[in-house]
Amino acid sequence: MKITLLSGKTFDVNADLGFDMKVVYSARSRRLSLRIDKKDRMAVLTIPRYCSKKKAVSFVESHQDWVLNNLKKIPELKNFHNHDKISLFGQIYTIEHSPIRGNTRLDKKNHILYVSGGIEFLHRRVKDFIKKLALEEFTRRSNIVADKIGKRVHNVCIKDTKSRWASCSTLNNINYSWRLALAPDFVIRYIVAHEVSHLKHQDHSAYFWALVEFLEDDAEKGRDWLTENGHLLYIYK
Repeated sequence: MKITLLSGKTFDVNADLGFDMKVVYSARSRRLSLRIDKKDRMAVLTIPRYCSKKKAVSFVESHQDWVLNNLKKIPELKNFHNHDKISLFGQIYTIEHSPIRGNTRLDKKNHILYVSGGIEFLHRRVKDFIKKLALEEFTRRSNIVADKIGKRVHNVCIKDTKSRWASCSTLNNINYSWRLALAPDFVIRYIVAHEVSHLKHQDHSAYFWALVEFLEDDAEKGRDWLTENGHLLYIYK
């Protein structure tokens, strides 16, 4: 099999290991290491400077079972289905297909997400609705938190990214992953506090983290949850 490097180059492995893998060359690393990227659902091999390709390949082959076992633990990707229960900004809603009810909408009192249209379009309609809801809610929350520190959010966008959960530009534009709408509320509050803090501190200095903690009491809890469980937000396609 061929393993693709982040540079786009490849090198060959004699056997088909049964999994995809990314390779990173690192001048800082002192030893070979393997980890599982749960978002991209693949192994990541880090190779230190001066390590031979032969040694790297041997290392991967010797850890084949470990990689396969850990990849199997990652939940399978799925679509949104009728009667699924999903979390939307910290509240649990049941998806109910209702083609005669007009537009897709939330019944907050009864915690139901009514989805209109044909059943074959349910996944896309749910996803589109979550993106729309995310734009409204993240815009509202971002403006409220920014007001606390005398800052203004220029614009909020919702994206489908894997490299980061959110980002804040020097022009005060904040981008959020739509998948964050599926996270617990304390996680969402942490992310909003994190990005709004960048309106004042564009780095990750001690002053930045102190501001995050000031804006959100559960910031550390939210950060830890994303580290341990963030991949669960990628269950839905």
